[in-house]
Amino acid sequence: MNAPYDGDRGQGAGGAASPGGPPVPPGAGQDGSVPPDPYLQHAYEDDPYRAQDLASQDPVGEALYDRAAHPPPAPGTYQEPGPLYQQPPAAPYAPDPRIWAQTPPPEPAGPSRHLPYGDRPATTQFVGVDALVTQASDDRQEPDAFAHLFRDQEGSGKPPVPPQPEPAPAPAPAKGGGGKVSGLLKSSALMAAGTLVSRLTGFVRSLVITAALGAALLGDSFTIAYTLPTMIYILTVGGGLNSVFVPQLVRAMKDDEDGGEAFANRLLTLVMVALGLIVAAAVLVAPVLIKLMSSTIADDVAANSVAVTFARYCLPTIFFMGVHVVMGQILNARGKFGAMMWTPVLNNIVMIITFGLFIWVYGTSAESRMGVDTIPPEGVRLLGIGTLLGLVVQSLAMIPYLRETGFRFRPRFDWKGHGLGKTVKLAKWTVLFVLANQAGVLVVTQLATAAGTASGHDGTGFLAYSNAQLIWGMPQAIITVSVMAALLPRISRAAHDNDPGAVRDDISQGLRNSAVAIVPVAFAFLALGLPMATLLYASSGTEAARSMGFILMAFALGLIPYSVQYVVLRGFYAYEDTRTPFYNTVIVAAVNAAASALCYVVLPARWAVVGMAFSYGLAYAVGVGVAWRRLRNRLGGDLDGAHIVRTYARLCMAAVPAALVGGAVGFGILELVGTGALGSLAALICGGVLLLGIFFVAAKKMRIEEVNGLVGMVRGRLGR
Repeated sequence: MNAPYDGDRGQGAGGAASPGGPPVPPGAGQDGSVPPDPYLQHAYEDDPYRAQDLASQDPVGEALYDRAAHPPPAPGTYQEPGPLYQQPPAAPYAPDPRIWAQTPPPEPAGPSRHLPYGDRPATTQFVGVDALVTQASDDRQEPDAFAHLFRDQEGSGKPPVPPQPEPAPAPAPAKGGGGKVSGLLKSSALMAAGTLVSRLTGFVRSLVITAALGAALLGDSFTIAYTLPTMIYILTVGGGLNSVFVPQLVRAMKDDEDGGEAFANRLLTLVMVALGLIVAAAVLVAPVLIKLMSSTIADDVAANSVAVTFARYCLPTIFFMGVHVVMGQILNARGKFGAMMWTPVLNNIVMIITFGLFIWVYGTSAESRMGVDTIPPEGVRLLGIGTLLGLVVQSLAMIPYLRETGFRFRPRFDWKGHGLGKTVKLAKWTVLFVLANQAGVLVVTQLATAAGTASGHDGTGFLAYSNAQLIWGMPQAIITVSVMAALLPRISRAAHDNDPGAVRDDISQGLRNSAVAIVPVAFAFLALGLPMATLLYASSGTEAARSMGFILMAFALGLIPYSVQYVVLRGFYAYEDTRTPFYNTVIVAAVNAAASALCYVVLPARWAVVGMAFSYGLAYAVGVGVAWRRLRNRLGGDLDGAHIVRTYARLCMAAVPAALVGGAVGFGILELVGTGALGSLAALICGGVLLLGIFFVAAKKMRIEEVNGLVGMVRGRLGR
């Protein structure tokens, strides 16, 4: 206990008073110094707070604060805040085009200068709102809205570093380095352009053939002879070449040391040998083949003679068809898609020149009234040689494209033990697939030829059926075939990597993207098929042209299931499953043949071919249902069906009012002006503009994303 202080009592006991001065403590020496008090010695030297870190004065904050992860910064590390309400400084660099918007610079990785418990950062704990504002998260600012997706895919868990601004513009990316979607669109656009030109020249070829030979028995005889090589080619090797060998070529390029060049040489050599033997046999049995195609023509002596002569000139084209397709598939597997679509233009040009010379010498069919018993042998020879020459030129034109890719053809006969056996085994089912398909075509050919002869009217036979089908198939060849030819190598790689999700997405993309054009064009054929045919085939006569118009209208809506069927079957081919497409095609061919036979029996001869055209689309509608269910099961029960069906349904809802208005206007103009070339042109232009305009307005109002994407792409191309 401390000693009492008696200084305020004056002279206390034991102490002397000092008048006029301060009191002297007891025990002081002569010099006034006071010895240390034993009771007060070291009483306040052991300060527990002084021994602690000055930044740990708050016990609650000490428990919550992770000092190892957030060490307090040294004092004076922050700049003074600038005055408020002034313009921010100009950025030293231009905005980076690779991100959506410029992000502000991140705040300092430490506490704010304005601290709630003092003005020394070294001695103040970070708690409350200040901590939430300054260090609420360890994540840095994302460079754009989707940067976290890339961070998650990296799997590192670290936030991506924002791209540093560059003083100079970045160099252009290397050729071929685009993304999947841009590469697909570029390839599809190139192929669609080539196919469009090919189909347009094919239309001109069809026009000059019809103008030269007419739409009666002579025209049917040439059409059957011209179609026969294509049927034989597809029946033998064509189906396998078109679908089976692309995945095999892709796999050989991926797995073989030479990039698949040896495999391609063996395949091309094998196809050339096989097709040479097939051509020799087909030329010998040409009369039998004509009999199989049309007994009506075979029973007519003059028609049979003309058809057999035409066939023997046309049958060697089988060889050049196969060579052209193999070369094209080699180019497709190497990422070159344009040549296979552009070279058929040369064939069409040669045939146009040939039939143009025929018309120049003998006149049109309407002028000469030439038939199977009056056509001169020189005319048959001219048309036959010109038809063969067209395919020769088409095939030889592929050679420069192959040399550009570095491919050199060297015949190789070492076929055994190099994978061709597996390819031929896969192609076996594809040949059966084509056989079933061509069996249905053969039935239709026989019935259409008989109906055309029995009706006594021009434009009701097989030539009219073929011409209408040529118009009808143009959107399929331009849009769907081009898109899927570019997608098939990618689908094959996904199937080889056992990625059903990627296969499903690519098939869904192909279906929805092609539907944007397929659906409105199908309704356009239904609404404006009559003025379209009367405009294109006016040279064959008004009666024949109108008959072809009605056939085109019957084909119209079948374009939708026909396109869907084509896309869905590519999924099976990607998995090297050719058996399922065969069984599916058997169903399609059986329905087509049965329905066509029913139309031939029930309908009048003049309208029998119209019914057969409708049966064609009906058969593919049945086939789509079967193929869809099987492919969905193959991909694990998911084919993106809800998305696809919703897209097609909304496109059809937008196309129905457009077709009603466009068709009504077209028929009204035909009634007012007439069915001649001028009236048909006016009806087609006015009705077509209204139909497309109403369709796109309705689709935009319905917010169909595929249509909006197409419109946006077109506007971007136009620079608007």
